[in-house]
Amino acid sequence: MKDRELLAVVEFGGYPNFTPLYQRHGYQVETVNSVRKAQAWLKTHMPAVVVTEFNFDAEFRDRMSNLESLMASLQKYSPDSRVIVLYDPNHQYRLDMVQQRYPLFGVCAFPVRESDVEALLEIV
Repeated sequence: MKDRELLAVVEFGGYPNFTPLYQRHGYQVETVNSVRKAQAWLKTHMPAVVVTEFNFDAEFRDRMSNLESLMASLQKYSPDSRVIVLYDPNHQYRLDMVQQRYPLFGVCAFPVRESDVEALLEIV
């Protein structure tokens, strides 16, 4: 059986490196540091899981966060991927607005604990 792929999009970080956790759950992990790099990678891969940050920026003109661009690419290239979002609780309202448009598999608020992410990986 081919290894299941997991795409980790770590733009700002500030939480533990969960790569060993992902690998323990049987994933081949690809880590990128921008949504643009994630979009390029998605053109040739169909990850089972995508773990990404929700980064709100009031300066974006056509969107609210980094997540909209990533989710649009996933709809096109890998619609069956499960998306786990790590977010700042101060932006819950904005994340809720994005969730009305795009389905997310799970969310974990900062400070993110390994057990929070692991609980989601166990039900993927």
